[in-house]
Amino acid sequence: MVIFKENQLIMKYCYVLFFATFTAFAQYDYEPSEAFPYGRPNPEAPQQLTDFQPLIGKCKCTSTTRKTDGTWNEPVEMTWVFKYIMNGMAVQDETFKMDQTFAGSIRQFSKDSSAWYVHYYSSGATPATLSTWKGNKNEQGDIILYNAQKAPNGADGFYKITFYNMSNEGFDWLGEWVNPDETIIYPTWEIHCKKEKN
Repeated sequence: MVIFKENQLIMKYCYVLFFATFTAFAQYDYEPSEAFPYGRPNPEAPQQLTDFQPLIGKCKCTSTTRKTDGTWNEPVEMTWVFKYIMNGMAVQDETFKMDQTFAGSIRQFSKDSSAWYVHYYSSGATPATLSTWKGNKNEQGDIILYNAQKAPNGADGFYKITFYNMSNEGFDWLGEWVNPDETIIYPTWEIHCKKEKN
């Protein structure tokens, strides 16, 4: 009788332990895992989270920046990785460039303002506050983001980032300075990416 009761207690303990473990893992079903190395969008997240779906995964890219004299540098090879984070409630990306510079962003969609907020960081600087871009996906399917930035001559304007030609095969990226009404446009950075096959 004592042995039977002990067995009952052991079985009950194992059940509680299994249930607690299962529940703990179930809470993070949308995090990157062996089955889904780049995570998955959480059904509870804003539907706009999938704006970045074509970019999710790993891409091989070339990054070309403009010099201060107006000419362009030679392209630099780069790997760009996008994944879902925070249990599928946001998107994170990381860049690994062959010139040993590294960067990344946390991308969150705000239901309150119906806009993307992108917080950028890099190995080249450690600011007290991260730079933030704000924007949305347009009718053409491009994701456009802005960050207030003055021109070298002090003129007001924005640094504009555009993700375009997005597909499961890759995407293109353009960084350019624009004045407030975008009658002046000065491209400073181009990135072209091809998706790696898993």
